Amino acid sequence: SPWKPVLLLLSPPAFSTTCARCGKSRRLREKRAISERQLTRYFVDQRKVRVVGGRGGAGGHSFYSEPRKVFGGPDGGNGGDGGHVIFKADQQMKSLSSVFPFYQGFHGERGGRKNCYGANGAHMYVKVPLGTLVKEDGKVVADLTQHGEEYIAAYGGAGGKGNRFFLSNENRAPTVFTPGEPGQERLLHLELKTTAHAGLVGFPNAGKSSLLRAISRAKPAVAAYPFTTLNPHVGIVHYQDFEQVAVADIPGLIKGAHQNRGLGMAFLKHIERCRFLLYVVDLSMPQPWIQLQDLKHELEAYEKGLSERPRVVIGNKFDLAQSRINLPLLRERVAERVIALSALTGDNLEELLSHLRELYDTYVKTEQSQGQSPVKW
Repeated sequence: SPWKPVLLLLSPPAFSTTCARCGKSRRLREKRAISERQLTRYFVDQRKVRVVGGRGGAGGHSFYSEPRKVFGGPDGGNGGDGGHVIFKADQQMKSLSSVFPFYQGFHGERGGRKNCYGANGAHMYVKVPLGTLVKEDGKVVADLTQHGEEYIAAYGGAGGKGNRFFLSNENRAPTVFTPGEPGQERLLHLELKTTAHAGLVGFPNAGKSSLLRAISRAKPAVAAYPFTTLNPHVGIVHYQDFEQVAVADIPGLIKGAHQNRGLGMAFLKHIERCRFLLYVVDLSMPQPWIQLQDLKHELEAYEKGLSERPRVVIGNKFDLAQSRINLPLLRERVAERVIALSALTGDNLEELLSHLRELYDTYVKTEQSQGQSPVKW
């Protein structure tokens, strides 16, 4: 018999035949860490946005006609409504950098023949981070603090009426139809205030970023010069019962911060959202209680009662010799509880984590007793 070629269909092997080195290169790459200088470009806490709702579709203008029924009457349908522009709070968003300066809803479709209505325009959803304030002419019109919370920034225009809508006993063949209405147009100002349970408040180079790195997985920049942190960082402290406490690292304040000196007003507003405060003072500096007095003065000058929220004083850099001398002097002059620790060596971090959980549990019970839902991460 003559030789005939045979096509063999080989099934793929049940296991990978590539080498381990090649398989390792195909693993998911970890997210590259962003430096503080690069993060400054991405972190935006203010944005002006012009929003315009979609235009409504025009009404249809037609008369029904078919064989043996020439005068079927008007059958123009109504136009569809324009889409809204909606701000939606999303827990995955951490900045307003992805918000564009202009948004417009989708337009509604025109009404068709045979009394067919035009389709409504789709809504335009804009994701914003939790803690976003929406202002118009200096007045707060919305405060988005819960995940999934929505605010209609601009309503879409109503669709026009077709000539079928104007049919009446007096007018059996109307030729009138209306165009769609334009959408609402507004100029809004978005302002982000970081939402966290606890806020680290202190002067520059007090060790706030080092402390946040020690108790959470956040990786803020750490260096031996002031104003290393230029943007708020939020770290999550995990407990064994799966509770999560969010701690915000607020950039360092200086004297006169309430008068917009230094980083001033740009970051004092991020402290407003914190439920309780962690004052971080440098124990190695002379008279550390003066730091605490100055911090309280700046917070009170910015907003009355802000410094009196549930709080604790953290004496950082306890591993230094001068800090052990200043610690009893600080406790004599301060009414609040003082926790001495070292963010560098990790000494006495357990006491801070335990007290942080106590402050969180008190906050949760207070919110539930008032019929409100506490912020969960």
